[in-house]
Amino acid sequence: MDQLSRILVVDDVANNIQVAMNILREDNYELSYAMSGNDALALMRTQSFDLILLDVMMPDIDGFEVCKRIRMDLKHRDVPVIFLTARADVDSVVRGFELGGVDYIVKPFHAAELLARVRTHLELHTAKALLQKHNINLRQKVELTERRLLSELEQTQLEMIHILTELMEFTSDETGRHIKRVAEYSQLLAQLHNSLTEEDAIVIFHASPMHDIGKVFVPEAILHKPSKLTAEEYEVMKTHTTRAHDFLKNSPRRILKAADIIAWQHHEHWDGSGYPRGLKGHDIHIYGRIVAVADVFDALTHKRVYKPAWTVEDTVAYIINNSGTHFDPYLVELFRDNLDQFINLAEV
Repeated sequence: MDQLSRILVVDDVANNIQVAMNILREDNYELSYAMSGNDALALMRTQSFDLILLDVMMPDIDGFEVCKRIRMDLKHRDVPVIFLTARADVDSVVRGFELGGVDYIVKPFHAAELLARVRTHLELHTAKALLQKHNINLRQKVELTERRLLSELEQTQLEMIHILTELMEFTSDETGRHIKRVAEYSQLLAQLHNSLTEEDAIVIFHASPMHDIGKVFVPEAILHKPSKLTAEEYEVMKTHTTRAHDFLKNSPRRILKAADIIAWQHHEHWDGSGYPRGLKGHDIHIYGRIVAVADVFDALTHKRVYKPAWTVEDTVAYIINNSGTHFDPYLVELFRDNLDQFINLAEV
């Protein structure tokens, strides 16, 4: 069964209220009344109405002030207010509409006139409410679709990174394990950092495996050379940072943008002595500074074709000794104070 429309009649004269309510009963509305502006406002604090018939001339606060306060009430500000008054001067009519009234009926009025206007405004109010509901539902559907598409885009980024990571793993089995551990160290450092969010930690976990993606452009003879690189070979090796940047720089997606930052900046040094651009201190993005620590910790504690594995003690000493030169001092402090957690991830 459809719910009856609720109408509030406000007038300080009981006979006027009775006349209006007798007419409205023809259309089977649920009716309430108030004999003053204050009583009407008090009633609206506990009940909801679909339309308000409002007299202007009342002893405590007049109908204009009541309408003004209704429009400030979140619960009733959209409810149609029809002024039902003996004041017929133009200024009063104009003021009634300016304050938010939807109609202005001058006493005495015909029953058919009152019923027709009430029906019209109730229908308009119902239609407006339905439209708002549909708009809300539509916005919710759009937002849900946007979230789904965003999730799909992010998943596509992760799949692309996974594919590129596998490409790196073809370089050597050690490289595959190395990039996974670097991701875990980097995430841990981000979680420990007091200026980064959990979302940052997740982003860096997924983006850091791309830190050495530029090495796919480095000749294998240089990449796997078992002895120390010549000066010329080292210059070629250093290009893996800029080659990665050229490869990743045009993506607008957050994870791939983070991967670009990391691949380009993880060999920069805190004191400005790193490469490729000689960035210094906080000019190096925090993602790059984090991966610099993670990368060195893993590289030193594991065997490479050109060197044996260092002990954890020697590696930790190296990182601490290079705080403020190679590494961000705050990150070194976090690393040192939480060393057990990094060792647990190290698989050494």
